[in-house]
Amino acid sequence: MAQELVRRGHEVRWYTGHKYAAAVERTGVVWEPFIHARDFDDAHFEAAFPGRDALTGLRQIKFDIQHVFVGQIEAQFRDLQLLQTLWRADAVLTEQTLIAPLLLAELGGPLCALLGILPLGIVSTDTAPFGLGVLPNASRWGRLRNRALHWAARDLIFGAASHQLRGQCRRMGVRPRPFVPPTAPHLMLQASVPSFEYPAHDQPPQLHFIGPVTPPLPAQWTLPEWWSEVTDPGRPVVLVTQGTLATDPRELIWPTLQALASEQVLVIAAGVQATALPGPLPANARSTAFVPFSRLLPHVNVYVTNGGYGGVQQALAHGIPVVAAGTTEDKAEVANRVQVAGVGLNLRTRTPTPANILGAVRTLLPEHSPMRARARILAAEMGCHDAPKEAANLVEQLARTGQAVYTA
Repeated sequence: MAQELVRRGHEVRWYTGHKYAAAVERTGVVWEPFIHARDFDDAHFEAAFPGRDALTGLRQIKFDIQHVFVGQIEAQFRDLQLLQTLWRADAVLTEQTLIAPLLLAELGGPLCALLGILPLGIVSTDTAPFGLGVLPNASRWGRLRNRALHWAARDLIFGAASHQLRGQCRRMGVRPRPFVPPTAPHLMLQASVPSFEYPAHDQPPQLHFIGPVTPPLPAQWTLPEWWSEVTDPGRPVVLVTQGTLATDPRELIWPTLQALASEQVLVIAAGVQATALPGPLPANARSTAFVPFSRLLPHVNVYVTNGGYGGVQQALAHGIPVVAAGTTEDKAEVANRVQVAGVGLNLRTRTPTPANILGAVRTLLPEHSPMRARARILAAEMGCHDAPKEAANLVEQLARTGQAVYTA
């Protein structure tokens, strides 16, 4: 998105941590560092927030909201106030875990577009609160349940975060509010398609689905020596990965390798070196610390994942059915959406057994699998979008008109 805005001749600045400075500058934009805000490596939360990695599920989500997200808002707000005195933007594009620009806009700052990089979690009468891992229910009873759960989430489950946020708002001079997933009054972009998100009758008119964001190919990447096996149509390819945060290979990667060791498939374990595994690689498996999904996914038949939103979106963009096994961060919410959309199987655990994984992969591998057919339908829907161009068009309209950008 930054590259597209630069290509169109806009002056762009990007506010983020030191870890991403070089990557930011390679896009042709100006990097603006965290000054008052805490700068930490998001791949090593434990170093910055001791005790975090010992938590799982809802307890970990509550910790992250209080310490990683809400706890940083006031300092990020001060940073952006300072930046505004030095360089006045016409519009701001922020992702949903950094909401300080939304608050600054309430005090006369630039209008703000909110980019959804996690499952759509805004409050709806048709769905349970985001983070609880509860499936949607839009029936009469379900809406009563949802209303009660939204109250409980706001005032009880995330009550400490709500109290914390109200205090910060008073100090920043904006209207106090409880903690709920943020919405932007002028423009919201969701990096997905409607068919992957829960249906809801009360979605705001400023919400636009722009399709998945696909990272560009790296400037330099050497094909691994086993690449010819990937492109050989003689046997199906199963990709397994655990993303960037929940990285213990004993939770999902190793059980998957064990489950499929005797199957007539090629298993690619991405994001892990063979030396990090608790045992030797099976004969039908290969491992790599990094592989561009844009190169690999066209050859993959089934994707086994702990449920990172971006990876699942990329797999579905290629029509690949998903085995989802994750409960940390937002992963239970992603796995639920895989289930509801009918594009794969939700194992409802972050530590599935080899038997669980084997059964799931065998279910999804056949060409006639209904879930494979559904994944291909989603791929066609996603193929109608170009996320960077659509995002740039919408942000340009927001900056040009100074008005909310509604869907047609």
